[in-house]
Amino acid sequence: MTFVPAQEFAARVLANLVDLGVEHVFVSPGSRSQALAIAAGQLADAGLVKLHVRLDERSSGFQALGVGKATETPAIVITTSGTAVANLHPAALEAHHAGVPMILLTADRPAELRGVGANQTTNQVGIFGDAVGLCLDVPAPDAGESVEVIRARAVLLAEQAFTESLTTGQPVQLNLAFREPLSSVEPDAAAIFAVEMPVHDAGDETTDGHCGDDCQCHLGSTEGGAGAPDTVIDLSLNTVVIAGDGGDAARWYCTGLPLLAEPSSGVRDCPEAIAAYPLILRSDPDLVASIEQVLVFGKPTLTRTVQALVRRDGVRVLVDSGRHDVFMPTPFAEKIGDDVAFEGEAKREWLDAWRVSAKTQLEAADAMKPEANTLTRRALVEAVYSAAGKEEPIILGASSLIREADIWAPNKVRQVYANRGLAGIDGTVATAMGVAHGTGAAVRLLLGDLTLLHDAGSLALAAGDENLNLQIVVGNDHGGSIFESLEVAKTIAAKPFEQLFKTPQAVDISLLARAYGWQYHCPETADELAQALKTDGLVIIEVNLA
Repeated sequence: MTFVPAQEFAARVLANLVDLGVEHVFVSPGSRSQALAIAAGQLADAGLVKLHVRLDERSSGFQALGVGKATETPAIVITTSGTAVANLHPAALEAHHAGVPMILLTADRPAELRGVGANQTTNQVGIFGDAVGLCLDVPAPDAGESVEVIRARAVLLAEQAFTESLTTGQPVQLNLAFREPLSSVEPDAAAIFAVEMPVHDAGDETTDGHCGDDCQCHLGSTEGGAGAPDTVIDLSLNTVVIAGDGGDAARWYCTGLPLLAEPSSGVRDCPEAIAAYPLILRSDPDLVASIEQVLVFGKPTLTRTVQALVRRDGVRVLVDSGRHDVFMPTPFAEKIGDDVAFEGEAKREWLDAWRVSAKTQLEAADAMKPEANTLTRRALVEAVYSAAGKEEPIILGASSLIREADIWAPNKVRQVYANRGLAGIDGTVATAMGVAHGTGAAVRLLLGDLTLLHDAGSLALAAGDENLNLQIVVGNDHGGSIFESLEVAKTIAAKPFEQLFKTPQAVDISLLARAYGWQYHCPETADELAQALKTDGLVIIEVNLA
């Protein structure tokens, strides 16, 4: 057997990462990364990891993001050198700002081929800037190195990358240089795993860096310890709790307080959650003006009324951004510390006032509803939530529909995901496919037509996708209606507004579905939509909106 350092090193890096807990590997084929791809294939053939091969690196990155969202464990993305690496940047940025773990294995030329104009070679070190929590430029393994030295390097790198990504909730990059020969079938990564990986005792208690659902350790002591608490919250003030994306810690603070929970906050099912709260913020100025204190959890960026509230003079704002990189909506906001004390008591009449206002706003909205079988944005949101069970994830694209969901989504237990780190429309289809792979559940993606078209390439199917249950529900208004709410819609004429912002499109989505091998439905009534939402497999459901 000829000793090929590239394959020896790649096989050991991948085997160790899988041993540490990686369950999904995404590969976009290329030349310089061939040793990594072969090792991933060997591990997948042995049933040790799930392999997903994607033509488009951007799609690979966002599918890995979806897996990370669903499992809270990093997935691996393998790319070749050059522009392939740059295509991972949008997913890396979203993962960074949303606090999602991910491991990027980017193949590169060795030192002697850098900076000399070699094919497919650019500076990949630091290409993601601060979007990655760790970037290591790993020298090419050399024929003069022993297997023992290569093994030791591989073990150290795998442990460093996995631990950093898992414990910080951040993407990491291992930029792996390889010299020719670039691949071999030996050693077999699966054989290395079987022989060399330690056997873990199933009874051992391990930690993945995440607390359980019932953990309240972040609340700190409310009885005072040796020193003064980090944060004192006066519950006698008229307080509202705002939970944005990833704001699940709000669950432990909202007792007796109005809770304004975005769809992907994870706490919309709490008894204190106020239905249709965006309507109150717009239509009940006296109640809103009475707010004296706001507790913010996660990253609430869906509505401008919420942004205006947390920036209002005279309102005390306390923030816990959770897994998100940072969210400090005003220079006067205070971070909620680890040691929190409470004083005073929440007033029952304060919560009651919000519930009464919500009832009033909903009754007014119901009085203006069209006939029951009409497909509106509200009906679309309500139908998707009704069709989904507690264990069937909903993904919401960054379009006007997620804002409709903020108003109309019911306060029920639902698994809801959205890319709110940077709130872009990039990779939304890919993210949903990643969630489907990560959970194995039936998944529903609700998005607008432009969000779908922006990521149409991720509709391409590969081996393993045929078993997915993924419905893509498209609210098609033939352009970016969300821009109609911007100031520019009132400051420029209709024609340039439509050209520069609304982006009108006339794509035949039925043909798009057929081209990529998806089932297709186009319901015209609410009853037909409810029936279409029962379809298993890979399906695109197009709902034409006025």
